[in-house]
Amino acid sequence: MDAATILSAGAWGAGAILSAGMFFGFVRLVKGPTLADRVVAMDALATMAIGALVIVSVVSGQALLLDIALAMALVVFIGTIALAMTIKKGIFK
Repeated sequence: MDAATILSAGAWGAGAILSAGMFFGFVRLVKGPTLADRVVAMDALATMAIGALVIVSVVSGQALLLDIALAMALVVFIGTIALAMTIKKGIFK
């Protein structure tokens, strides 16, 4: 097996695992009994989307996608902190 075949197989495997995780995260986002569950599910979905973007970047060889993934991760982190502070203040119930 050459390196490209191994990389492709690993990318497909990681994509399958991310897809399953995204499915279960979406289920938790829709059914979550509390707002905190929904926020955690949203954060997990965003993190998995960043992971998928990194996989696409590695497979395609486009380094620009890694910069986009990094910027997306920073925005998701700031958004999660903002939602956590909003929940802590009791604005959302």
